[in-house]
Amino acid sequence: MNDIRITPALEQIRNLSISAGTPLPEAPAEGIDFGSVLKQAMDSVNEKQQVAAQFKSAFEGGDKTMNLAEVMVASQKASVSFQAMLQVRNKLVEAYKDVMNMPM
Repeated sequence: MNDIRITPALEQIRNLSISAGTPLPEAPAEGIDFGSVLKQAMDSVNEKQQVAAQFKSAFEGGDKTMNLAEVMVASQKASVSFQAMLQVRNKLVEAYKDVMNMPM
């Protein structure tokens, strides 16, 4: 019964991720490599920040093909993705501290 409820939710998450331009990583048969997933996420954040910076520079330089809405959307995407990555980092540091404080 849980599979019935989970499957549509997973499909919706995949569709939203694809429409947002950040496809979900495919899991290899032996499992997900945490390091590669983290690197892919950081590369995605970096790419969004670079795009936002390019859009800002083009708009400030008077490029007529850039409109303010595109610049602001790119800037907000970069900001949100950076904040999400920051929260993930904070959770990882917190988990590391919890593991280090465990008695042996």
